[in-house]
Amino acid sequence: MYQVKDYPPGTFCWAENISNDAGQVVTFYQQLFGWCDYDLPMGEDQHYIMFQLGADKVAALIPMPAEMQAAGASSFWANYVSVDDVDALAPMVTSEGGTILFGPADVGDSGRMLYIADEAGAQLSLWQPGTHVGAGIVNVPGAMIWNELLTWDAHASMAFYSRLLGWEFFTADNGYAFIRNRGRNNGGFLQLDDSFGDLKTHWRTYFHSDDIDRAIGLIRDLGGEIHIPKLEIPGEGHFAFVSDPAGAQFYLMQKLALDPWIE
Repeated sequence: MYQVKDYPPGTFCWAENISNDAGQVVTFYQQLFGWCDYDLPMGEDQHYIMFQLGADKVAALIPMPAEMQAAGASSFWANYVSVDDVDALAPMVTSEGGTILFGPADVGDSGRMLYIADEAGAQLSLWQPGTHVGAGIVNVPGAMIWNELLTWDAHASMAFYSRLLGWEFFTADNGYAFIRNRGRNNGGFLQLDDSFGDLKTHWRTYFHSDDIDRAIGLIRDLGGEIHIPKLEIPGEGHFAFVSDPAGAQFYLMQKLALDPWIE
C-alpha cells in the first residue's frame, strides 16, 4: 500500500539532506532509521549518498558544497515535489513573485530539476521524474510521512502554491491548513506568530517512527538534539522536533493511523 511507482503531479516525492558533516550524519541515520546507503559518484570528488529502507529508496544526502560551508550555511533537509514539466513552471514562479535558484536542469537521466524560493523565501525543489520518481516507499517507520511550510503569511503562501501547483487547502478549526492535492492530503501550512521569534519561512520534513520514545533516546545518544520534546496531537499521535549531529532539523511523527495518500 505504501510502495510508490509513480507520484501524481503536485505530490511531495523526495527529501534530501544537504550536510556539512556527511560522514557522521550517515551513521546517525543508519542507526536511527535502519537505513542502508550507497554512493553515486558525481564527478570531481563529489558523491551523492542514496539511502534505502530494505530495497526501497527513501531519501538522500549530499555533502554541502565548500562555498556554502564557507558562507556559514547550516545543514538542512530539502523537500521535492513531483511535477510534469519544470520548464513550463519556471516563468510562473517568477510571475508569482518567487525566485529561481537553480535550473531548470537535467540531473543525468534521473530527472529534471527546478530549485525555487517562494514569495516569502522558502526553498523548494520541483522534480520532473526520469528514471528516479522519488521515494519508493512512504508512510512506514523510517520513511517520509509529511511535509510542512512554516509561514508568516499563510494566505499569501496558499495563493502562490495554488497558482503554481494547483493545490487546494482545508483549514482546520485550530488554524492549521492542510494541503489537498488531487483529493488527498499532501502536507500542511503552519501560520507563524510572535512566539516563533525571528524564524524564517521554510519547509520542514517529517519521518515516521513506530516508537518515538526510543527514537528520541537514540537521537540523544547519537549526538543529535531535541528541540521540542514529544508532544501529542489529540486523535493523531505524537511528534517531536529534532536535529541530526550536523544541525539539519526534522520532525519525528508517530501516528495512530496512517493515511495511504499514495496508492
